[in-house]
Amino acid sequence: MTSQHGLRAIPSEDRAWLLAALSDALGGGAPILPLPPGADPDSVDELLAASLPSGTAMVIRTSGSSGVPKAVALSASALLASARFTHEALGGPGAWLVALPSHLISGVQMLVRSAVSGIDPVFVDGPFDPAALLDAAERMEGPRRYVSLVPVQFSRLLDLAERDPDAAEALQRFDAVLVGGQAVSLELRRRAHDLGVALRRSYGMTETSGGCVYDGVEIGDTRVRIRSGEVQLAGSTLALGYVGDPAHTAERFIDDADRDGGSTRWYRTGDAGELLGGMLTVTGRLDRVLVSGGVNVSLDQIEAVARQFTGWEDALALALPHSEWGERPSLVVETRPDAVPFDDVRAAIKDRLGTAAAPEWATEIEEIPRLPGGKPDLVRVAEWLGRLRASFREIGAAAGAPTAQAERETRARSEAHAEPESQVSPSQSASSQQEEDRA
Repeated sequence: MTSQHGLRAIPSEDRAWLLAALSDALGGGAPILPLPPGADPDSVDELLAASLPSGTAMVIRTSGSSGVPKAVALSASALLASARFTHEALGGPGAWLVALPSHLISGVQMLVRSAVSGIDPVFVDGPFDPAALLDAAERMEGPRRYVSLVPVQFSRLLDLAERDPDAAEALQRFDAVLVGGQAVSLELRRRAHDLGVALRRSYGMTETSGGCVYDGVEIGDTRVRIRSGEVQLAGSTLALGYVGDPAHTAERFIDDADRDGGSTRWYRTGDAGELLGGMLTVTGRLDRVLVSGGVNVSLDQIEAVARQFTGWEDALALALPHSEWGERPSLVVETRPDAVPFDDVRAAIKDRLGTAAAPEWATEIEEIPRLPGGKPDLVRVAEWLGRLRASFREIGAAAGAPTAQAERETRARSEAHAEPESQVSPSQSASSQQEEDRA
């Protein structure tokens, strides 16, 4: 499919076509829109009919982990600058192993980096399998080896490497393992260090053409500042804006006057963070804050504490309505027989973050539903948890018991059997839907 202004919709599973169209777009040819498997035709037609910012080489939809995905217009110069900056930061061009969806910026950027290095990328097929990834790595050519992953994939790779010396050796052969899309816990960093894995923590998003801060330090000409607690980014990798949404573009991309009389274009990330000693620490999302009894509580900080405990590495914190406090945090965690007891986790959160941050609930789930890039699908998790709580209320009403009591009495059974309507594995297969690279 092609629009009147030349935007070409390319199925991401047709790799030969995608690579050829990408090369053409980077060289000044027609812009492209990589499509996920099973893309909604109406959504595609809407994008093909929309006006594009001048200089658009690619349109990428964000992963939409907490809402409706946005269509981001990127120029060839921004994409190529990001690839060059990455290679400079990692020690030089090399071969890239693609284990993330190539319709998101995570996978696309590995294709752009491959085009810049002149080395064909190697793809990992099917649902994510650590052993299959390491087998595919044996087909990589070139002087250096790179791969980009999300934390859940990296954790599973470490699980394999810790019990299989050959897998550990294969993982150690990567010159860099970029991990982004979510915060990388201290526990994951410790495990990687113990195994001698060249972990690099990546922070960025579709609006910055992928990762632009590695291990807290800007790459290339990227600039970072904090305004009212928000991380803001500038540099040549910034997107042109959002397709068909000038109001949102104006809200997120702002021009500020410099001291020399010029101006700089900044992207407002919506992330909370700090600059300590020139290094960026992202502390969470500004929109993931609840108010419990008049106290502001960061859900991301709750997750950070919980994920330091065995069995809670993928824990999610959500806000739930509370009759007395307005809102209270709740945890959702994948079922693990070796998990540290909830009471211990709750006590640690209370001790470090205060009483208002102590979660009211911890609900087990067989597998957390995820978006195609491997990030948790917060919308689906919240919907599932809402249905679960509604069932508690129905049980309580039928038994003539107060709702809170019914929830407590039903909790043990719900934890044993809770699961969403369907599961999505962090893979690029047709059964799944960034590197948004967001840490």
